[in-house]
Amino acid sequence: MSASSLVGPRPVLADRLPLPLSHVAARDVLLVAGGALLTAAAAQVAVPLPFTPVPLSGQTFAVLLVAAALGPLRGSLAQVLYIALAMVGLPFYAEASGGVEVVFGATGGYVFGFVVASVVVGHLARRGVDRKPVGVIGAYVAGSLIIYSVGVPWLAAAIDVPLLEAVKLGLVPFLIGDAIKAVLAAGLLPAAWKLLGER
Repeated sequence: MSASSLVGPRPVLADRLPLPLSHVAARDVLLVAGGALLTAAAAQVAVPLPFTPVPLSGQTFAVLLVAAALGPLRGSLAQVLYIALAMVGLPFYAEASGGVEVVFGATGGYVFGFVVASVVVGHLARRGVDRKPVGVIGAYVAGSLIIYSVGVPWLAAAIDVPLLEAVKLGLVPFLIGDAIKAVLAAGLLPAAWKLLGER
């Protein structure tokens, strides 16, 4: 990461969309909706695990990719919209589930953690860290830690187990998958910037 990347806010990928200035508001609405829908689609790429209520899914990959591409405000609003649409019953969670009881169920903490993680990862993208693989991995790790820091204690309370047991059920089984997702993101985001002719 260069010192210049820490100087001040920089454009994120979404800011490079070629739309007239008069259409910025419409673009932002579409980006937020698209981020929510991408998260919902990624949630359907899920593998239930017999020993834990937390499935393996593509959600975190989509959440952190959306945050980096859209920035902190639009990225976090996409996750707020995702939660809101699931709360009214749309089948946006893993295994096409939805509803208030699902949103506030055992995995609810992870999803509320998406909002906070999106703010942090979006801010890091505004500092240009998504233009280099090492920066992307760092942002992905930071975002994942935030999601787990909310999701694991919530899981412990929801299923009434000690925190250490919740770590075994809701964090440890997902570390290898998270590492793979981080590497994928580290390839995709810098490649997108290179296609735009920026680094």
